[in-house]
Amino acid sequence: MARIDAFLKLGLAQGCSDVHLAVGVPPMLRMHGDLMPIKFRDLGGAELETYIGEILTPKLKEKFLSGRDVDFSYVSEDKGRFRVNVYRKDTGVGATFRFIPEEIPTLESLNMPPVLKTLCDHHQGMVLVTGSTGTGKSTTLAAMIDYLNRNRTANIISLEDPIEFVHESERSQIIQRELHTHLHTFADGIRAALREDPDVILVGELRDAETITMAMTAAETGHLVLGTLHTTGAVKTIDRFIDALPGEVREQTKSFLSQSLNAVITQNLVKTPDGRGRAAALEIMVMTRAIGKLIMNDQTHQIPAQLQTGKDLGMQMMDQALLDGIQEKRYDPDDAFRFATDKAMFQKFVTDTSVLPKFDLPSRTGTD
Repeated sequence: MARIDAFLKLGLAQGCSDVHLAVGVPPMLRMHGDLMPIKFRDLGGAELETYIGEILTPKLKEKFLSGRDVDFSYVSEDKGRFRVNVYRKDTGVGATFRFIPEEIPTLESLNMPPVLKTLCDHHQGMVLVTGSTGTGKSTTLAAMIDYLNRNRTANIISLEDPIEFVHESERSQIIQRELHTHLHTFADGIRAALREDPDVILVGELRDAETITMAMTAAETGHLVLGTLHTTGAVKTIDRFIDALPGEVREQTKSFLSQSLNAVITQNLVKTPDGRGRAAALEIMVMTRAIGKLIMNDQTHQIPAQLQTGKDLGMQMMDQALLDGIQEKRYDPDDAFRFATDKAMFQKFVTDTSVLPKFDLPSRTGTD
């Protein structure tokens, strides 16, 4: 058994989402969003390199020794599955292990809004799931693929870095391909997928202009494309999408978004009231003719008003999702306050006043 498995086993027993190992500090566990050290000595450089070396394949070891970070999936002795990133920093090596549950979550178990099933029923176009790192984008996409797998007879090609949830084909055929193992780039994977009779293509990350361009082509030619961006809101997502491509195709990109973008789903993970877990809070934008017109006219700043009035289509603002979750006792109000945009709406729910902003009172000088 690899010695690193002992830390992973402890993390799983504690119910953590991530295990962090780095030189000069003890192992750390991410527990419901908070980072906590375990009772262990500070890790030494040679010690940690030995631990990590035990789980690297010769190909990964060669890549890491050449100075590059490595991403891969790892199954521990106890059958726990992890997404791993190994890197170097100023004091030595480090590694982050993200736990991947063996059981694929369903949209129902994640308490996702019904509109996500509607979006899965589209046969072409693009759906973007966005948010910062660690907000559950991969979990939401896995649940969407699971719904497709159980409800449609489709050829689903999933391009991942690395493969996380392992799907078994049910009504659909699912082909999972891993970056640097089965394909060199996401763009290469999409290009190949278009020759493999796909119905649905999942792109792990739309990280560069070539990948975005290929994904656009797939969405425009009769395929449903699911992808992710590291953006925090519908407006920022659309602006980032447009800015990622050369200026000479700006009008073409805006036309694509107005006609082929089905929806943008942005999510945060908010602590539950008992502090023992986290639940997703979603901002949802569903494309309409009015939103398409705003995109074409460079008026994306007006999109939030459309989200506020589009509830019948399944749209919602992040603040409204947070407010509903507090009232339904699904979110801890103090944690929800951190993610709110209009924080004044949430102050009356806050129980820990230390999270509220502090204001300095003006000093009184002179005489009345």
